[in-house]
Amino acid sequence: MSPVITLGGLHGTGKSSVADLIAKEFNLRRTSAGMIFRTMAKERGMTLEDFSKLAKEDQSIDRMLDDRLKEEAKRGDVVIDGQLAAWMAGDHADFKILLTAPLDVRVKRIAQRDGRDFEEALHETRVREEIERERYLEFYEIDITDLSIYDLIINTEKFDVEGVYSIIRTALQKFFTGDK
Repeated sequence: MSPVITLGGLHGTGKSSVADLIAKEFNLRRTSAGMIFRTMAKERGMTLEDFSKLAKEDQSIDRMLDDRLKEEAKRGDVVIDGQLAAWMAGDHADFKILLTAPLDVRVKRIAQRDGRDFEEALHETRVREEIERERYLEFYEIDITDLSIYDLIINTEKFDVEGVYSIIRTALQKFFTGDK
C-alpha cells in the first residue's frame, strides 16, 4: 500500500504542523503547496499578497504547482497539504482531511508564526483568500466552500495541535487497518 493523505484548509488552520506529525508517524513523504507557493514568491522577490495577485493573472503559476501536487500523489507514500490538495490528488487520495478555524484565530496564528502585526496579517490573509477563492472557481470550477469531498473535518480552534493530531491519527489507524 502506498497511502496518499491530503490535508486541506485555509491559511492558519494548522495544515503544516499536522502534516509534519502525520508524515513522521506514518513514515510518509511530505509535500506542502503553501511552502512551494511561498518559495516561488520569494524567488521572485514578491510578497505573498503580490504573488497571489500575479497568480490570478498568470495561470502558469497554478499549473506548475498543481502538476507538482499531482505527481506527488501519483508516487504515493505521501501526505500533501494545501487548499486544493484533495482535488489535485484526485483518485490517488486515500483519505482527505479538512482543517477549519475562525478567521481571527487563523490570523493570530499567522501573525505569530511570521512575526507580523495582526492587522497586517489580517489584510493580507483576506486579500489572498478572496483572490484564491475566485481563482479556483475561475480556473478549475472548484468551490472551496464545498466540503463534500472530505472524509474528516476538524475545527482546529477547539484543540491544540496534539489534540487535532490525536483525532486524525485515530481516524487514519482505523481507516488503514479496516477497523471501522
